[in-house]
Amino acid sequence: MKKIAVIGCGAAGMMAALAAAESGGSVTIFEKNEKPGKKIYITGKGRCNVTNACDVSDFFDNVRRNPRFLYSAVYSYDNHAVMDFFEENGCRLKVERGERVFPVSDHSSDIIRTLYNAVKKAGVNVKFEVEVFSVEAKQGTVKAVTYSKKDEPITREEFDSVIVCTGGMSYPSTGSTGDGYRFARNLGHTVIPATPSLVPFEVEEEWCTDLQGLSLKNVGLKLFMDKAKAVYDGFGEMLFTHFGVSGPLVLTASCYYDKDKTGRFLLDLKPALDEQQLDKRILRDFDDAPNRQFKNSLGGLFPSKLIPVMIRLSGIDPEKPVNSITREERLAFGKLIKNLPMTIKKTRSFNEAIITRGGVSVKEVDPSTMQSKLVSGLYFAGEVLDVDTVTGGFNLQVAWSTGHLAGMSAAE
Repeated sequence: MKKIAVIGCGAAGMMAALAAAESGGSVTIFEKNEKPGKKIYITGKGRCNVTNACDVSDFFDNVRRNPRFLYSAVYSYDNHAVMDFFEENGCRLKVERGERVFPVSDHSSDIIRTLYNAVKKAGVNVKFEVEVFSVEAKQGTVKAVTYSKKDEPITREEFDSVIVCTGGMSYPSTGSTGDGYRFARNLGHTVIPATPSLVPFEVEEEWCTDLQGLSLKNVGLKLFMDKAKAVYDGFGEMLFTHFGVSGPLVLTASCYYDKDKTGRFLLDLKPALDEQQLDKRILRDFDDAPNRQFKNSLGGLFPSKLIPVMIRLSGIDPEKPVNSITREERLAFGKLIKNLPMTIKKTRSFNEAIITRGGVSVKEVDPSTMQSKLVSGLYFAGEVLDVDTVTGGFNLQVAWSTGHLAGMSAAE
């Protein structure tokens, strides 16, 4: 029986341990937190977006970096296998807008409980509040891990295989503090620098803070990086905050952001209308009450909180009767509505990032097993790898798929 260590008791770690144990391995999980799945607990605003129910072939369109690397993992344990696992173990699921899959209860704790119960039932030994300090290798093969529980002496224990499932750097309060990157580097692996992803933005425009708390639905957002062509063009929901912008549309845009370039947003407040259609709409509103002041004529176009900002940015006198507004002023106002500019200062920190971009270079990991190409018996799974996706349950699917493949491979 192979002796296998799994470092990390999150999504990838528990799935890896379960797969390894069910494949005949003797498995120990090392977790520095006091309980399992601390990061799973806060995903999907506490509801846990388990996976996405899209066609498996469409899954890879939602992977931002290194989608080909995931082919073997995802096809060997896909989203339907994940859904079947939870349903068969008593956790009922539902599919919502965008094919996002959640537990029927809307409680992420049910996902953690189901997974952890399966791990314990499979005979996995779980050590909580234990920190792993190093992974040792000798002559290109994994030998041991050193670890300690709080103030106790450091223990060295030998293993046939070690699966690193330590996550990235996002939400460090959950234990994701880059330990896996250190293990990987010490064993000769290349680690692509980590940056926050699926993260809100700070913007320069002060008017954004005036809109704090305003949520906009059905808007368009384009992200530009230096060049004239947008690197991201999305439609959906966003939120103004005390520092800038957030919400699903903005988080997805962050996957395309390059901190080494100058970034800007163009917000389309009326994406369903082209500029000509929008001008007709504005004219119609103006014609309904031609003597009304400009500041009182925009209730049909915008939420009340947005009106003073749009008036200020338009440069049109708020007291001006709408029948005195020139065609040039009106067309320029239409352009502003379709292209409201925001200048990006930076993304928020890892404390607010849902995931980490960067990680262990996939060029040095065998995609058919998740085993290191440099150190025999060393495996990687989940967010520690240089693979990331957009929102919608895809990142957790990466954890389930790579964890399952790593666990099976380690036990063989």
